[in-house]
Amino acid sequence: MRKLFLFITALFFLLSANAQNEQDSAWLRDNYTKKEVMIPMRDGVKLFTCLYIPKDATEKHPFIMGRTPYSCSPYGEDKFNRSLWISHRRYYARENYIFVFQDVRGRWASEGTFVDVRPFNPNKKTPQDIDEASDTYDTIDWLIKNVENNNGNVGVTGISYPGFYSTMAALSGHPALKAVSPQAPVTDWFQGDDFHHNGVFFVMDGWAFYSSGFGYPRPTPTKVAPRQNINIPDNDNYESYLRIGALKNFMTLTGDSLTFWKDLYAHPNYDDWWKARNVRNFANNVPNGTATMIVGGLFDAEDCFGAWRTYEAIEKKAKNTNRLVMGPWFHGQWASLDGTHLGNVRFGANTSTWYQNNVEIPFFNYYLKGKGDISKLAEATIFFSGANEWKQFETWPPANKKDERIYLQADGKLGWEKPAAKNSFSEYVSDPAHPVPYTEDIHFTRTRDYMTDDQRFASRRTDVLSFQTDVLSNDLTLAGTVVADLLTSISTTDADFVVKVIDVFPDDFKYPGTEMTQSRDAGRMVPMGGYQMLVRGEIMRGRFRKSFSAPEAFKPNKVEEVKFELPDVAHTFKKGHRLMIQIQSSWFPLADRNPQKFVNIYECNDSDFQKASIKIYHDGTNSSNIVLPVLK
Repeated sequence: MRKLFLFITALFFLLSANAQNEQDSAWLRDNYTKKEVMIPMRDGVKLFTCLYIPKDATEKHPFIMGRTPYSCSPYGEDKFNRSLWISHRRYYARENYIFVFQDVRGRWASEGTFVDVRPFNPNKKTPQDIDEASDTYDTIDWLIKNVENNNGNVGVTGISYPGFYSTMAALSGHPALKAVSPQAPVTDWFQGDDFHHNGVFFVMDGWAFYSSGFGYPRPTPTKVAPRQNINIPDNDNYESYLRIGALKNFMTLTGDSLTFWKDLYAHPNYDDWWKARNVRNFANNVPNGTATMIVGGLFDAEDCFGAWRTYEAIEKKAKNTNRLVMGPWFHGQWASLDGTHLGNVRFGANTSTWYQNNVEIPFFNYYLKGKGDISKLAEATIFFSGANEWKQFETWPPANKKDERIYLQADGKLGWEKPAAKNSFSEYVSDPAHPVPYTEDIHFTRTRDYMTDDQRFASRRTDVLSFQTDVLSNDLTLAGTVVADLLTSISTTDADFVVKVIDVFPDDFKYPGTEMTQSRDAGRMVPMGGYQMLVRGEIMRGRFRKSFSAPEAFKPNKVEEVKFELPDVAHTFKKGHRLMIQIQSSWFPLADRNPQKFVNIYECNDSDFQKASIKIYHDGTNSSNIVLPVLK
């Protein structure tokens, strides 16, 4: 009877949602006109642009623009983009915004040559000196002068790669550009976004992105999706990537057609090629008159780093009005209709719709329409998981944050006191032939839920070290950047280090309104007692411990420091929980395997991979510790 009730309830909501979508679709078509235009750039190249213009002529309207490499389809002036009524964009439509969607240079229906994360050029001298900022400037200039009934104000927003184009828009300097919101913006593809974390190649994301067709050449403008791709004919990504082996074998599979894939292999270190593609280096070019609001997800598997660090760079280098919003979201979840949970972890309310109605729409309405009051919208609006509450701050990190060291200790203990023991260490053997998986389950494509996954599967492995506190007698809230400061020796010449910050739930934990379960039956909630929630994890390639530009081999069995940052954390470990730190040397196939031999990993052979004995020291002389940003 209960299953029948749930089925009828789900069917009711599905039918209601479909009816609402049909109603909103009809409203859009009745109130908007779609136009498709080719907008000329300063060098003569024309970019395909879709305009959705309100029919209302009683007032002048602002522009809200998105530039994308993923297509502004559907093409055809009689075909409307469904996102205008099935996503939060419908709120903009109700406010009578002029929507602008543009295929970036060299992609889909636009002319020109595409360049991945095209570098910003701050010294343009001729019409041939172009970048994504100049293309944005030229587009805005054309819109202001050629679209009737506009109010002269433009806003730009985008998620992920379109987030990168949003940051580039902020650098354009056009006086009509009043507000920009880079969301989960691609910022630095070597140090923390998408394809590399601290120099470690995130092979699963990189392979899936480029082998699926994105990176293949497009000789002429097109409105038809490319068919060219490469598939791995297996279901288990762990076994599939392990079977392919060394990175050079992936290059053999792709051939010579993927330009950026070859670029990734050609630049294994943080050289000038990468530095030119680090948006943070140019944040000083954001003009005072352009307000920025950086948005991201605490549990964004792709560009969590980009959101935190783009905000930080603009805050340090520019003088404009700059804000930060971080919620408990996977990649782009803030633009969805459901922000109540991620994987097995619940957040107590629909955080996405709250953000859309209380932050994003008011932000653009204020700067583009002169509507409303955003005086109560703080510098930083941050959701704290664990406590499941929004907090507002005048600065980020908060002024009352204090960095405190918590020390790894013998017997898997974790404490605030520096250990007194001598020559104390924990040891494990890292075997590239049996790397530590990034998640317990079997998948072909990378999951988004792994960012909050239960880590008990890793705790049970002999090549993973776990250190945990006693049961907390008070809440512990972290607000800022976590720093791993490891003292280690290895038996070989290179190794990776993964550090995970974990919230260990009480054995009798359950969410309000749920039943405790003894099993994990289909359709039932996972038992949450003793759950080890991943709060933050990050990986560091040991060779870069002193410099990302000049890698250095380890001397076998010599104690050395490996110190690196984890993306910021906003989480409360509740009274009765424990704080755990896990350390391992592989995270597969999320990250590529280190052969644990100081060779060019992009060119090495399968025969170069070897076991390594890893020691993590925790004594009075070599005290490995984690620097925690404790909110007082």
